[in-house]
Amino acid sequence: MKKVIYTLCLAGFLCGCGTTKKQVEQQPIVNIQFNADSAYQFCAAQCDFGPRTMNSEAHERCAQWISQKFQQYGYTVELQKADLKGYDGTILKSTNIIASSQPSTPNSQLPKVLICAHWDSRPWADNDPDSANWRKPVMAANDGASGVAVMLELARLIQQHDSLNVAVDFICFDAEDWGIPQWDETGDGTDSWALGAQYWAKKYQEKSLHSQPSTLNYQYAILLDMVGGQGAKFYQEGYSKQKAGRIVEKIWRAAHAAGYGSTFPMQESGFVTDDHVPVNDIANIPCVDIINHYPDCPQSSFGPTWHTVNDDMQHIDKNTLQAVGQTLLQVLYNE
Repeated sequence: MKKVIYTLCLAGFLCGCGTTKKQVEQQPIVNIQFNADSAYQFCAAQCDFGPRTMNSEAHERCAQWISQKFQQYGYTVELQKADLKGYDGTILKSTNIIASSQPSTPNSQLPKVLICAHWDSRPWADNDPDSANWRKPVMAANDGASGVAVMLELARLIQQHDSLNVAVDFICFDAEDWGIPQWDETGDGTDSWALGAQYWAKKYQEKSLHSQPSTLNYQYAILLDMVGGQGAKFYQEGYSKQKAGRIVEKIWRAAHAAGYGSTFPMQESGFVTDDHVPVNDIANIPCVDIINHYPDCPQSSFGPTWHTVNDDMQHIDKNTLQAVGQTLLQVLYNE
């Protein structure tokens, strides 16, 4: 996916979140173990369909597979379909996959948390070092499949360990990566990204105006984006800090408690255009973007495989999937 860094903070600047060693030590350690092997297989299964570009057969088949997996783990699935217009006028047959948790009791009033990721593939490898690849589709093992894979493994574990004090819903956003390619100079294309998330957020806002807060509203949301790359680190994204600072503290504190402090440094990166922007600005849900950041990568701060033909399973790291998945378990089971 294309991400626009509006402001880049110094990578070595410690955030002022006030997290102390004592705070981390006081957090109970969750003994449920995230299974990175399982998440890796979920990632590979999506890639087996081929690039999940908009309007393709692979896209439709993968949507059915994702839906069936969530249903297998006890979730009610809604396919939110919409015809969305791409930056170039192309009508995109979009499907947001919404997996809603089943309450343990009919009158359950548990607070709700939303975990989300995009599942579509970028149709152009426009950041590839070889210009001959710029119009080839991206396999999107990391930039798409990895976030969905972590969510599916979380759903599987939640079904097995039904002791949460929150209800967890999942959304796979579509049409995130149809943003204007770098080789097209017709405009900046800022609004051409995250189309599925924009659509969902508008519909959510409309429903919120006519629903009781306890039946619809989410306490917070977490977006997973590129969470399986080799050597990835997850800095605190600027927009997340601005809009959902308390949740940023919660997540990074959990990562350190779970033993993944080196993967989640207490440092800031920059402001990123991603699905969390409409979730924050339109749906008014505090949403944090967990997204990889490579401050020393010359090709892109999103890593060497971002929007290239090399975003494939050979560059997915189970250690990264483990760090992100275990951190989320630490967050959710400490609520």
